[in-house]
Amino acid sequence: MKGALLVTGTTSDAGKSVVTAGICRWLARQGVRVAPFKAQNMSLNSFVTAGGAEIGRAQEVQARAAGVEPTADMNPILLKPGSDRRSQVVLMGRPLTDVDALEYGALKDMLREKALESLNRLRAEYDVVICEGAGSPAEINLRAGDIANMGLARAAGLPVVVVGDIDRGGVFAAFYGTVALLDAADQAHISGFVVNKFRGAVELLQPGLDTLKDLTGRPVYGVLPWLDGLWMDVEDSLALDNRRVTTQRPHGAQTLRVAVVRLPRISNFTDVDALAAEPGVVVRFVTDPAELDDADLVVLPGSRATVSDLAWLRETGLAHAVRIRKGPILGICGGFQMLAREIHDPVESGAGQVEGLGLLPVDVAFKPDKTLARPTGEAYGHEVTGYEIHHGVATVHGGEPFLDGCRVGDVWGTTWHGALENDGFRRAFLSDVAARAGRAFTPAPGTSFRAIREQQLDALGDLVERHLDGAALKRLIEHGPTGVPTLTATTS
Repeated sequence: MKGALLVTGTTSDAGKSVVTAGICRWLARQGVRVAPFKAQNMSLNSFVTAGGAEIGRAQEVQARAAGVEPTADMNPILLKPGSDRRSQVVLMGRPLTDVDALEYGALKDMLREKALESLNRLRAEYDVVICEGAGSPAEINLRAGDIANMGLARAAGLPVVVVGDIDRGGVFAAFYGTVALLDAADQAHISGFVVNKFRGAVELLQPGLDTLKDLTGRPVYGVLPWLDGLWMDVEDSLALDNRRVTTQRPHGAQTLRVAVVRLPRISNFTDVDALAAEPGVVVRFVTDPAELDDADLVVLPGSRATVSDLAWLRETGLAHAVRIRKGPILGICGGFQMLAREIHDPVESGAGQVEGLGLLPVDVAFKPDKTLARPTGEAYGHEVTGYEIHHGVATVHGGEPFLDGCRVGDVWGTTWHGALENDGFRRAFLSDVAARAGRAFTPAPGTSFRAIREQQLDALGDLVERHLDGAALKRLIEHGPTGVPTLTATTS
């Protein structure tokens, strides 16, 4: 088969990324050479490809679901917000510029062309490309400059399915309204719907599905059930509100409690997914100093705005709680920079010289060029691989070497993302943390984070195979929509 499909959603976090990954895994199982694509992605959760390009983490996961190596073409435009008004534009895996919304508008024609070039390269190399939209295709205030949704569908001739999260409520209105708000030329690409996160008997939902088809002239391709324990690397930190807490019994006598500081501009928060996958490790995202009191390990994660988030730590009292803490602390990338003595930042914040928390003998200087790398090394006697994404360059003046960072007593710091996904290293690190925290916690010897991720992707493929109309989806991918009517939005 040959073709492409665009998966959009009624809202952010409706399940576009998950459905895209599930379709990729479903097709790959059948021997179809399939690749994911997201023209424009706004996310602080990113990854470095083998070619040294920074792309959205969700596209890396989708590539893994498809069984292919991720490349810059799979996410040619990545927007990384540094404040409420400005974002860094990453084009083909490399920083281009920092812009506000108005400045970004001047770049859109050029960016649209770059995105289409990437999509065309993927379509030439693979049998099928499953594209993911951004936000909602019915954001009519943004339609004129749209790159990721109907603007992409029109330019590339893509059929479109709309995913709706029924767990939020109002999914039928959202489906109908999404179609009705679009102009006739956009509506011609909307081919049908997928209901996501349904709890209960589908038979009770059927009258609504039938009515929706009668009203819109478009089918519901299937209803994906709610699946407990299903998770995937997400783009939006808002999804942390629904982040899972482990319910697996500990391998040893006690659990290990991990508190991850939920920074305002938190990035690569999926670094701690590997901790949450360990039996007996309970991971919480926290914003209150009191929530650190019973933690065996405190994690300062990555940040897109290190200096700003450090100021927030001070305003909330978390900085003081971290500084006086008697127990293990791990800083990753931006969190590592916050643990330094001094930070010199004329680049990201323009703040110049700023005092750090002073828990590690490190000075940090922000450089215009971004470091994007896939380092390898050793810690606790185990080989460790990771990836780096940062403007801040750390100069270490002492302590014990630790993954290109350092360790002093109960405080560790590293620029490496993804290090905790290395099973042997993770178990050794947690054993050390447990001993220092006085907890009778023992890591389970057989936990494989890679295997757990594969199981999650297989579960997504199973959902698609069992609950979507696969034959209809294949016809849509190959031939596009036919005979769909135009709806008219009415006002009174």
